[in-house]
Amino acid sequence: MAASRPDMHDEFDRHHREYLARKRRMRRLMRRLPRRAAVMRAKLPDWIKRLAEKSWFIWSFQRAPVLRAIYFGSVLALLPLFGIQFPLSVLLSLGVRANLPITLALQFITNPFTIVPVYGFTYLVGYTVLDALVGKESGFDPDAVNAAVQAGDLAGAGHAVLSLTVGGVIVGLAVALVIDFGWRLLRWEAAVFKRKWESLRAARTRHLAERESASTASVGVGPGEVESRTGIDGNPAGKR
Repeated sequence: MAASRPDMHDEFDRHHREYLARKRRMRRLMRRLPRRAAVMRAKLPDWIKRLAEKSWFIWSFQRAPVLRAIYFGSVLALLPLFGIQFPLSVLLSLGVRANLPITLALQFITNPFTIVPVYGFTYLVGYTVLDALVGKESGFDPDAVNAAVQAGDLAGAGHAVLSLTVGGVIVGLAVALVIDFGWRLLRWEAAVFKRKWESLRAARTRHLAERESASTASVGVGPGEVESRTGIDGNPAGKR
């Protein structure tokens, strides 16, 4: 047992360093998320700002608001709403009680550098799904849609928007499922790590207490004698 105690202290030190490193990484990640002050400075109607300021749940990182933000935020990010996603994120978070910083952060999935491939992919998914489910019997003719879009026809543009919307919902839910799985996996691993760290900390505390007790017993001074000699505040008796 004596040989294992130094190993226990080394393991605790390793876990403690990793614990501090994880806290630093989490603080860096949190700093990258949109802040409350930034939302309050945004060009939004005053009534929305007042409502956002009073709504605690949109700033909460509890499980339910985070999950709502992941799913609703991912779908909103992939809908054909580029340019108005941020004000819609605030309204959506207030309406469904979702975490606003996460909802806003997810909107960066579509940005000036990714909008073409992202919307191209969602259009392809929606186009394929609509063609498979309804086809020409309901008036959705994929070939006609392509021709109308290329010709600038508004009717064709409407069908294209429908394809983008259906594809955005489908792809958005798929992205949300991946993020949700990764988030749950990280939470599980963090919980296991924290239990291990707390167990090692408790064992180290017990060991230090036993060692201090053994050291006190070896010099023949009991706890009561130590208190009477040193006083309650730790100073030698008679010296205050």
